[in-house]
Order: sequence, then C-alpha cells, then structure tokens
Amino acid sequence: MTTGPHIQRRAALRWLRAVALLTGGAGAWPVWAARVVGVRVWPARDYTRVTIESDTALQITPVYVADPPRLAVDIRGADLLPSLQELVQRVQSDDPFVARVRVGLFTPDTVRLVIDLKQPIGPQVFQLEPVAAYQHRLVLDLYPLTPPDPLEELIARHVDRGPDSPPPPAADPIAELIARREQREMAPPPAPASPPAAASTTAPTTRRPTTERLIVVALDPGHGGEDPGAIGPTGTREKDVVLAIAQRLRDRLDGARINGNPVRVFMTRDDDYFVPLHVRVHKAQRVQADLFVSIHADAFFSPRPRGASVYALSDRGASSAAARWLANRENAADRIGGLPVSVKDATVQRALLDMSMTAQINDSLQLGGTLLREIDRVGDLHKPRVEQAGFAVLRAPGIPSVLVETAFISNPDDERRLRDPDFQARMAEALERGIRRYFERNPPLARNRAA
Repeated sequence: MTTGPHIQRRAALRWLRAVALLTGGAGAWPVWAARVVGVRVWPARDYTRVTIESDTALQITPVYVADPPRLAVDIRGADLLPSLQELVQRVQSDDPFVARVRVGLFTPDTVRLVIDLKQPIGPQVFQLEPVAAYQHRLVLDLYPLTPPDPLEELIARHVDRGPDSPPPPAADPIAELIARREQREMAPPPAPASPPAAASTTAPTTRRPTTERLIVVALDPGHGGEDPGAIGPTGTREKDVVLAIAQRLRDRLDGARINGNPVRVFMTRDDDYFVPLHVRVHKAQRVQADLFVSIHADAFFSPRPRGASVYALSDRGASSAAARWLANRENAADRIGGLPVSVKDATVQRALLDMSMTAQINDSLQLGGTLLREIDRVGDLHKPRVEQAGFAVLRAPGIPSVLVETAFISNPDDERRLRDPDFQARMAEALERGIRRYFERNPPLARNRAA
C-alpha cells in the first residue's frame, strides 16, 4: 500500500509530537505547548492589522517580498495549523491591503503563513506580552508605503477634483484647506533679511481677514480594534458606543455654520480599528483642527458610579485621585491596543516635551465648562466641574482639547443608556450645542487664522 506525501507528513507529525511529550517539551521542542486562542483581522484605510493570540509566545521568522508583494511568517509548532487556518476566512474582499491568506505546513515543525498583498507595504511585526484580557499576541501591521494624509482625506470628502477639473470657487470654504496645503508645499524658502526701506509718506495698506473662516472640529472616538475599552455588565463595548455617538455628532456638525463660519468635521477613526494615542494627536494637528473632542465611556470597579464627566489636560498633576486613575487607564490604551517598543519610547519622549501648554489648557478648560453645562441637560453629571489629569491624547499644542466621559458603562443603568439610540442622539446634540456656544464666545478669527 502506498502513502501520499500528506499522509507521510501527518505520520511524521505524530512521531515528533510523541518525542516532544516524552522529553517534556525540553530542549529542541519548547513550542509544542503553544496553542492559538484567537486570530483577528482589522482592515482600515490607514492600515490592516492581523493578530494571532496564543497562550505562550510564538517563535517566528518574518520575511517580506516586494514583487509580488507578500509577507511570509514561519511559525514553529505544527499544533498551530488548525487555528491559523481561520485567518483564511477572516479576510474581507474590500480589505485595502490584503488580497488573501495562505496557511500550510512548511516543515514538520513549522507552519508558514503567507499574506498576499494588494499593494507594497511597510510591515511592522512584533510581539506583545499579556495585558488586560489578552494573552501573548503576534501582531502584523501592514502599513502602506505612503501613509494617507489626514488633510487630503478631509479635502477629498468635500471636493471631488479630477486632474483637469477647475479649482473650487472661492466661496467654497474647503478651498481654504486646499490653499493651506498648496501654500505649504509650494512656498519658496524665506528671503534673507534686507535693510529697512526709507520712510514713505504713503500709509501701508493692511490686508484685513475675510469674515468667513473654516472651522475644523476633530472628533476622537476612543479605543477601537484590539482595544475594546471598558466593557459593561451585559457585554457592551466602549469602543462601539462612543463611535456611534461620534458619528451622530459628526452628522449634526459637518457642513453646518456657526456665526456664518462653515464647519468641517474630521474623525480620528470612523471604523473599528486601533489608532495609537500619539497618532490621534498628530491627525488633529495635521488637519489644523480648531477643537479636539475625545469621546469615551467611563468605568469603575464598583457599579455604583454614574453620570458624565469632562476632562482637560493638566501640567501640574491631577485635580483628583479619580482623575489620575482615569488618566492612567485611558493612557494604557496603547499597551492594550499594541505598539512596538520603539514607538512607545518615542511617545513618552514627546509627552514629556509637551507638558508646558498653559494657553491650550486654559482654552480647554473653557471649552470643557461649556460642554459640561450642555451635557447636564441630558442626564446626571458625575463631576460638576472640569477635572484635569495627564491624558496623553489631549497633548495637542495650540488646539483646545477635552475628553468627554459620556456615562459609566460599568453602571447597569448607564450601560442601557449608552446602548439606547435616543440617548446617543441627545448626547450628540448636547455636544453640538456646547461646541456652538464655545465658538460663539471664541470666534475663530480672534485666533488670527482667517481664511
């Protein structure tokens, strides 16, 4: 009786497994105990993330091939094969980066995972230690070689311009964003200083700003992707409800006018994927946002706390022990979502450099107070005044930034409210009113950024 190659391979695997069990997994076979407990794919415009979670750290060898573009990862331990095959079904046809996934046995003790790509990428492959509800994770981040520009995305959402299309009319407020971009890209280097000209009897003409000024509001739905945020008693995930509230707020604000000034809304994420904290800040800076509102749902060990709160950055320590605890929890999002060690270190350095932002903090406190008064009309307040702590996501110099905890997802009543579309709509309406009232008292022209 003849045997095929696949039958011989299975026999070899059984023999190797027996050797590993007899030797107690020692020596050359430390990975036989590894067991994959979850595989996930998170597609997004920014990048696609593939995560393989296991009960022990995996031994891997990644290889990227540019033509045709594909990422191969060799994983030692044939026991991993059945679970890894789930990745094949997880790939969506509209994934911007992944065409398909192939999984097969490369050697008797090595599984090869091949990700066929739709375009060249800059892969980041790293492993994460257990944290929160996660065990060991192998993370494959598939980034495009040319990252998407948030400003370009904001423009593209409102202007459909082909290569031969005429420029947008001056009355179109989005033309201001295009002008900002083109001026920055095409501006010549500054000329050397020249001696002062002789006094002239003609009074110089001053260019007065126009009265119409584009207002850009950055909305930041917290958590996402690998980071679910807090989870309520019945399983409600923070990342889902805050995205729903942010989308409702976007729909109310985007295209509206405040004191005659048109409003455009930029979302740091508009789907279920992980965005590092420093990337959220960078996106707001890149689109030259006038406001940054990070939307969350609070949680605590006890189910008793309830109500909404608003937080601003502090450069002098937290205003309360609760604010400090919350900031530490929210800042842990990068650990849960997962960042390479090099990125974590760079984030810490940037945070230290941005500690002195007195003007931004003062504006943020004013914005937070305005929002708090409007939120009070929707439901209970957990804190009657704006609290402060060292939130990493609020470190955007020059941009008034607040973090809104819409309710306590750990409180059963608040969790039901967060799931309720009517409550989500009323919370979005309250935030819209607060943003409007802030700009009515602080016109954008007063900050010397006229169109």
